[in-house]
Amino acid sequence: MKISGAVFVQNFHEQQADHEVFLEDLKLASQFEPLGFDSIWSVEHHFSPYTMVPDVLQFLTYLCGHTKRIGLGTMVVVLPWHDPVRVAEQISMLDIMANGRPLTLGFGRGAGRIEFDGFRVPMSEARERFAEAAEIIKLALSQKRFSFNGKFFQIPEMSIRPQPLDKDLVNRMYGAIVSPETGDIMARAGMGMLVIPQKPWEEHKKDYDAFKASCERAGFKAKAPIAGCWVYCAKNEREAMEMGRKWSKNYAESALNHYEYHEPKHFEAAKGYEYHAQMAQVVQASGGFPEMFADTQVIGTPERCIQVLRNVQNILGASEFVGVFKYGGMPYEEAERSLKLFASEVMPVLKADARESHSAAAGS
Repeated sequence: MKISGAVFVQNFHEQQADHEVFLEDLKLASQFEPLGFDSIWSVEHHFSPYTMVPDVLQFLTYLCGHTKRIGLGTMVVVLPWHDPVRVAEQISMLDIMANGRPLTLGFGRGAGRIEFDGFRVPMSEARERFAEAAEIIKLALSQKRFSFNGKFFQIPEMSIRPQPLDKDLVNRMYGAIVSPETGDIMARAGMGMLVIPQKPWEEHKKDYDAFKASCERAGFKAKAPIAGCWVYCAKNEREAMEMGRKWSKNYAESALNHYEYHEPKHFEAAKGYEYHAQMAQVVQASGGFPEMFADTQVIGTPERCIQVLRNVQNILGASEFVGVFKYGGMPYEEAERSLKLFASEVMPVLKADARESHSAAAGS
């Protein structure tokens, strides 16, 4: 299993100037390569301090130029908000600049009303827009010339230039899946599964099983999923649990506010968001999401973090773990301590586990 890190650039409760948060997260991201992580990931969001990376491909291009070997991943590019030809061009440029380093392309359809409204795109169109955009990007990155005629996009015969260096980029595509309906969309698009944990891991395993069945119906075998997690690692058990849960619950509350899960009506009115409407109703009725979210994350001493991630691996069989290390108003110094402790005491154990598993599989 690969071990990677992500930066989300969250200005929780707007406690700092936006640029201060942004520069802190860039500083944290610059440590992933020397600490031995496999890839740097980031996310796309707009119009709120929830996370402040409006162009994840631009963000990764900057990091690509400031690193030497580390891979790069998007968590995710939200396709309904973009011209897919432009996205394909950006991916191709980044792929060339990466010059052989692994590039993992995570895509999503989005769920934030504030973002759909800001881009003047109806949420009810997201599913169809995503499917068309994904197909166009696959064509653009795999064929020298292509065309497309759909409901939302009519593309004359053309070619993106420069052509990508990696001729297998379409097999590096993953979709963010938090609902069975999204899993079916991603399977039809030929993508792998990117898990952004929002419920117990056993529930994500059910989604993965459903996704595998969808992939079989689409005519291919599902790849092992990639799993994201929020991390807080400290030597003292009491501090680790107390502070880790505090920052995680802060993040969960910010997610509820950004996606407006306290108000299910807009999900109910948007075609294709039936699962989100159900989630919003549960959140509205119980109010227990922050506690559940904290229960799901990688929080604790190094020993406990190892235990949690081994459990995640046993449940999902993930090919890569992507940790978010700064969120929910966590001070930079605290995030840096957690990151370095994780890298020195947790990551070597997990990488040794992966080597042993690989050796056992090769010998069987």
